[in-house]
Amino acid sequence: MKICMIGTGYVGLVSGVCFSDLGNDVICVDKNKDKINLLKEGKIPIYEPGLSELVTKNFKNKRLSFSTDLKKSIKDSDIIFICVGTPTKKVGSSADLSQIYNVAKKISSSINRFKIIITKSTVPVTTGDEIEKIISKKNSKKKFSVVSNPEFLREGEAIRDFIYPDRIVVGTNDKKSNRILKNLYNPLISKGAQYLNTSRRAAELIKYASNAFLATKITFVNEIANLCEKTGINVEDISIGMGLDKRIGGRFLRAGPAYGGSCFPKDTKAITTTADKFKTNLSVIKSVIKSNEKRSNLLLDRVSKILNKKIKDKRITFLGVTFKANTDDMRDSSSLKMIPALSKKGAIIKYYDPTGLKKEFSKLKNVFHVDSIKKSIEGSDLVIIHTEWNDFKSINFKNLAKKKKFIIYDMRNIYSSSKIKSQGLKYYSVGR
Repeated sequence: MKICMIGTGYVGLVSGVCFSDLGNDVICVDKNKDKINLLKEGKIPIYEPGLSELVTKNFKNKRLSFSTDLKKSIKDSDIIFICVGTPTKKVGSSADLSQIYNVAKKISSSINRFKIIITKSTVPVTTGDEIEKIISKKNSKKKFSVVSNPEFLREGEAIRDFIYPDRIVVGTNDKKSNRILKNLYNPLISKGAQYLNTSRRAAELIKYASNAFLATKITFVNEIANLCEKTGINVEDISIGMGLDKRIGGRFLRAGPAYGGSCFPKDTKAITTTADKFKTNLSVIKSVIKSNEKRSNLLLDRVSKILNKKIKDKRITFLGVTFKANTDDMRDSSSLKMIPALSKKGAIIKYYDPTGLKKEFSKLKNVFHVDSIKKSIEGSDLVIIHTEWNDFKSINFKNLAKKKKFIIYDMRNIYSSSKIKSQGLKYYSVGR
């Protein structure tokens, strides 16, 4: 099939590359000329394991191409995926859909035969209705079909998630579009993926409801971890005990920093805004948002107590600053709150992340990027394990602590408390 992916961000690029790897002809379109030129050279603008190899392979085999010519790309394709950003508006908590609607207008002017137009971007309920209205101003409804097909890709696991999805949700009442899309996804369905055909509005809400529920699980276990710290209980015992109940499941029951990334923060806000619009109070999700926003301050208070409230001139190391491992994504990472706050109080901060220097910290006083774990820890008073990269799971702290004793605050519970303490090091973790 001939596919056009509009937007070469995380969703558009990964999905487009994977569709081409399934044997389809895919054009990835972006208005950013520099990005398109880099992609043509095989240079990937995001960090995602395995993506570079797939781009090179399918570009070489001429199943994958990159372009800035949106009009021609739409005309040459049968299926159009809208994969542009839907960030939170600068004012308020609703999703900014300006890019979605701008793309819809451009599609409207480029339809030359029947097109299936799919929103893969995460959009609020009724967005598909608005896209349909925009396109129908210039085109007969017989020439196009607007479908919702949300993505469920985890950063760092995106290729695997695309190839072996739990489910494929296609929101349309159009039988022709449903038949074509089921055929498109057949290679994945044959591997065991569940194909779910719903109404368009239901598909839009499934994505938001899923992310809101996962965010709720994270926030729930973080609050339980707070209680565990007060009562001398190991939160990991609680997580295992809960997770063994098949109705609950153990995934996303790991205590740690606040949730972040490209989805949970904006999607929880957007779904509550949509609910308010329809005069429905999503009080549970609103509580989740408030609790998560307070999480970083709570962890900062713990850092202060660990250092006996003497933060000024203390040398603090952050191991990992991205919101999770296996990604370079800094969006809503708790480090964006914690590092500036500690810097403001006079701490001297070094950080190491496998994905390198972060521009977000470039203007902060006394915040320095270093290029190795060893260099980052040298001379530190406190080492904070912020992100659960594999690189941090087998550090010989005893060897590194020969010259100076430092404290470890393991925010991801990577290490065994008893093992680290037996090495004569002070060790703190979350919820235990």
